Amino acid sequence: MLKSTIRLATLTLFSMALIASPPSGPAFAAGGGGDPPSASPPPPDKSAPKASTKSKKKSAKQSSADDAAFRQGYHAAHATIYERNDYAGAIEQLKALGHDDNAGVANLIGYSYRKLGDYKLSQAWYERALQADPNHVLTWQYYGLWQIEQGNRDQASYHLSRIAAICGTGCEEYRSLAAALEKPPGTGLVY
Repeated sequence: MLKSTIRLATLTLFSMALIASPPSGPAFAAGGGGDPPSASPPPPDKSAPKASTKSKKKSAKQSSADDAAFRQGYHAAHATIYERNDYAGAIEQLKALGHDDNAGVANLIGYSYRKLGDYKLSQAWYERALQADPNHVLTWQYYGLWQIEQGNRDQASYHLSRIAAICGTGCEEYRSLAAALEKPPGTGLVY
């Protein structure tokens, strides 16, 4: 009964979002929390989550050496999170990159704070990521999981509808958040 209610609510929110939202340009997915800004994409990391990216422009003061250093630092922080589960270390690495306004960077900082149990800072970083890129699918997914952990299932359903509007119901981010919403509340699951 609960699953069907959640599905009905999700479909309703998704339908309302499609009707209410103006047409937008295409959203592109990129692995591992978003590509570093002004960088050529790295080889796909099939184990990493995907996220949308927004148009990137190289600033005049940024050299290709800076881009390579940023990419290397970003990927090192990504490994610190997903391979070593060292969230505090990853936060330091990500902040040291000096690109806190990048949606991928802000999202991973938010994710790391969430994994450390600091929900207020996590929320601030997720919102910062969405301010930088409102179509950053991985942030909508992670922030939706944050909402579930906080007991805000209606908000998580809204996040699910945003993901559906950006990348459809077949993308990994949608399937992951939908599966988390299907689990009964209070099961103590950590995402």
